[in-house]
Amino acid sequence: MRDKKVQFIVEAAAIAAIYVVLTVVFSAISFGEVQLRFSEALTILPYFTPAAIPGLFVGCLIGNLFGGAIPLDIIFGSLATLIGACGTYALRKQNKFLAPVSPIVANTIVVPLVLFYGYGVNIPIPLQMLTVGLGEVLSCGVLGMILLFALEKYRGVIFKRHAA
Repeated sequence: MRDKKVQFIVEAAAIAAIYVVLTVVFSAISFGEVQLRFSEALTILPYFTPAAIPGLFVGCLIGNLFGGAIPLDIIFGSLATLIGACGTYALRKQNKFLAPVSPIVANTIVVPLVLFYGYGVNIPIPLQMLTVGLGEVLSCGVLGMILLFALEKYRGVIFKRHAA
């Protein structure tokens, strides 16, 4: 029992750390009206392990904090990632191609509102939804699915089975 808890914490912490590193290293393109967050490719990880849910949330929170985001962005951007991760986990048994849908939708809706109301970006919200959504499709839909197919071969080796 204790080993499973430790494994869960280790997986969550590793995922959070990778998310932070990817967000900060690529901060020039991770923030703004047109953004491509390579770290968002990790939002497919709840397909493999529930430990990814807190890992992605904490990683996004810390990444936004280190990236110089405003409090509104730190809170709601991280919540969007949390919602997306929960959706990926909920859809994991349906079809692997649904894994990136929840993160794409959550961030396409939330991030433009944060940009408009928090940062005062004077671009119509629907246009921001388009640009943020395209970035999410690239990061979650394309890069995330590449990651999913690569990790699927090593499912039992990388991520230990957790009680669902």
